[in-house]
Amino acid sequence: MIEQSRDCLRQNYEQGVSPDPREAQSEPMTNSGGFLPRHGNYRALKSFRKAEIIYDLTHRFCTRFLDRRDRTIDQMVQAARSGKQNIIEGTKAARTSKATELRLIGVARASLEELLGDYEDALRVRRAIIWSKEAPEAKYVRRRGARETISYEDFREFAETRPIEIVANIALCLIHQANYLLDRQIQRLEQDFLKEGDLRERMAAARRKDRKPQT
Repeated sequence: MIEQSRDCLRQNYEQGVSPDPREAQSEPMTNSGGFLPRHGNYRALKSFRKAEIIYDLTHRFCTRFLDRRDRTIDQMVQAARSGKQNIIEGTKAARTSKATELRLIGVARASLEELLGDYEDALRVRRAIIWSKEAPEAKYVRRRGARETISYEDFREFAETRPIEIVANIALCLIHQANYLLDRQIQRLEQDFLKEGDLRERMAAARRKDRKPQT
């Protein structure tokens, strides 16, 4: 039953989250001029804000529910941190390398997928129920997680007071939402890379343009 619920949940969240064009928008840009592309503020990305909440929630989850000698703590916290930090690094690398940005956002996505498995394991070994998409609790978390201004404070009370089964399910909902946003971000980056190329290509194009005779 748990395995069926897990597969159902994964399908529902990967396919059932309503697309919101605002979620796929990149961060506000600063104009650099020349052949260097614009780059922006990672804090304006919904994917980063969601990943930051997941990191804070994971840190609290491990402190409350796992034995401090459990090696899972380090693995979960590091996976959550990797999801957050690689979004930062990828966004800042965008100015000099679209390929690096794309790779790092992909690493962030993979790290959160690893963390997803850890939370699923925590529920499975305790024979706890994984919320389905239609569960009232899951709907509530999705609505709260879709707010424009969202932070860990929106979930702090739950992380501090609810039992492990509820906190783990909240984390699953948030990770699925973050992964959905990162998937859309990766698609946009792939399109940008095909359209604009990488730094070396832009430098060559700028050099050719500069060498054209002036009329």
